[in-house]
Amino acid sequence: MKIKQLPARQRIRQGLLLLSFLLFPVTLYYFSPALILQGASEGVINGSFLAFSLMAGAALFLGRAWCGWACPAGALQELAMPANARRVPRGKVDWIKWAIWIPWIALIAVLAVGAGGYTSIDPFYQIEGGATLAIPAGDGPPWWMIYYIILLLFAGLAAAIGRRAGCRTVCWMAPFMIIGRWLRNRVAWPALRLVADPAKCTQCLTCTRGCPMSLEVHEMVKRAAMEDAECILCGTCVDGCPQKAITYAFSRGK
Repeated sequence: MKIKQLPARQRIRQGLLLLSFLLFPVTLYYFSPALILQGASEGVINGSFLAFSLMAGAALFLGRAWCGWACPAGALQELAMPANARRVPRGKVDWIKWAIWIPWIALIAVLAVGAGGYTSIDPFYQIEGGATLAIPAGDGPPWWMIYYIILLLFAGLAAAIGRRAGCRTVCWMAPFMIIGRWLRNRVAWPALRLVADPAKCTQCLTCTRGCPMSLEVHEMVKRAAMEDAECILCGTCVDGCPQKAITYAFSRGK
């Protein structure tokens, strides 16, 4: 049986996602929602604070490309997709991540104010040697236990609910990029985005069937409005469209 080869760009994307997943034992604590709280309580701008700030800043120009091209949790969920490729219903679960993110951000602010504000910067705060797997056993749970809890959380949601369900429900990183993207759209400066030519679309639905975020891409193409808060700019629709009705652009948009 002949196996269909992915387009070159998608092979590169999958390779980058796989690399980010393999490096996750090294980078885990730089994405920690707990370490940023601990740092805030001591007035320290730590690695996770810098990582989340970088995500928000990059979203001003790259949208949620991090999610589609470099996120280790995204990589895990795409690896789990053969177990459950069901589309996640739009709007049913998207609010959950905001219900997690807003109180978390409020708590960070309260802790930082209580500490007298941020007074120092330490990218390697609580990360001895600069790598998560180099951290010796301490009083708290070992890093590998947290690692497997996160793996089970994201893989479990993807297997139980459907495509990239963790991105749609519990991801504490996504709101940073959604807000950055929203600000970009208000200012309307040049940024990476998708553009569509409805005249080329034959409504074959290939784009919608292939979207890892379960978006109704063909409807977006029909409206020539490709902007969506849940779009991760993975380019699956770009590379899958037989009519080349969708393309990448670095522009101001409409």
